[in-house]
Amino acid sequence: VQLQASGGGLAQAGGSLRLSCLTSVLSFRGHVVAWFRQAPGKEREFVAAIRWNAGFTSYEDSVKGRFTISRDNAKNTMYLQMNSLKPEDTAVYYCAADRSVISTTIRDSRAYDYWGQGTLVTVSS
Repeated sequence: VQLQASGGGLAQAGGSLRLSCLTSVLSFRGHVVAWFRQAPGKEREFVAAIRWNAGFTSYEDSVKGRFTISRDNAKNTMYLQMNSLKPEDTAVYYCAADRSVISTTIRDSRAYDYWGQGTLVTVSS
């Protein structure tokens, strides 16, 4: 496993969680690193991404203003701070990385070659 996601759990609506994505093998430098999520019975969807070197970020509309993606260069770790959680945020969250992602493919899960195992986020109402 090249990416390891952690930090999921149970939260109440309006609460917060912070997810982490760590790699001990792959350097994130030069990559786009992203979070995707998949709810039961639904397709995997884009949540947020960050261009590691430049720090540019992208967000899915429904999480803008609530979620913040960030990185720690020294720890080679990416984070997703999730605030004001809603029941519809319930899903398995996956981190992904790839060097070849461009602006037109950043939201496409097929553009990413490296994936973590997923961490479950459950938000109760």
